Amino acid sequence: MKKITAILALAIVLTGCAEREVDRPDLPEQTSVTMTAQQAEAKKTDVSKLSRTKIGYGSGVQTDEKNRTTGALDFNKRYSQLGATAINTDDAKITLTFDQGYENGYTAKILDTLKEKKVRAVFFLLKDYAEKNPELVKRMIDEGHIIGNHSVHHYSMPTLDEKTCESEITDMHKYVKDTFGYEMNLFRPPMGEFSELSLTVTKNCGYQTMMWSFAYADWDTKKQPDPVTSEKKLVNAAHEGAIYLLHSVSKTNAEILGNVIDGIRANGFEFN
Repeated sequence: MKKITAILALAIVLTGCAEREVDRPDLPEQTSVTMTAQQAEAKKTDVSKLSRTKIGYGSGVQTDEKNRTTGALDFNKRYSQLGATAINTDDAKITLTFDQGYENGYTAKILDTLKEKKVRAVFFLLKDYAEKNPELVKRMIDEGHIIGNHSVHHYSMPTLDEKTCESEITDMHKYVKDTFGYEMNLFRPPMGEFSELSLTVTKNCGYQTMMWSFAYADWDTKKQPDPVTSEKKLVNAAHEGAIYLLHSVSKTNAEILGNVIDGIRANGFEFN
């Protein structure tokens, strides 16, 4: 989780709306520098000539000799310069992430398990989720988890114009900061859909885009996967730097999470 830690330390959100203080890694600890709105604006990448073609991300099932999905590795090669990642190639630890579209009664149990197993996860929140479940969001923050931005409305980001794309990120950012005193800097585009333009707008907002290197069909609450089969699948998918995408609406995930963590650790991996 080196990249995530570095990003959290920076916490630079280039909204261009106001003057703010930001930490600099090249300055001594406790030292800060003021960035004006004009300076922030100057650091933004021009998106006028970037592709707006919609791309749907998927990590695929093909793996290399380290069990890493080649789709995630290819994504890093193509889009890392746009502040996007799908697998942590400089950190062998595994990252668990949960997309929080709506609450289905299982998040508290998931948080209980993470606390028991001493695992820190990333929770990507929609604004509606944060508005309706403030106690759970506060618990996530209080227990040391990372809160990620999943947009305001769950629109397909590459279908939006530049300003709307930006507001989907910055409006959610402002809500969480104002309500919980927490500054997010990880973004997961809804449905995994993106374009060169949307990734760059995200980067210009001071965010890193985080995709995933493993996911499975866990989101359909009316067709939940078999717990035994799912546990085996999740454990066997472990690889260095893995980013797991899970959904907290899943009854199966809530049931097997503890065993999955134990099984992955038994295979020699550790979590962030």
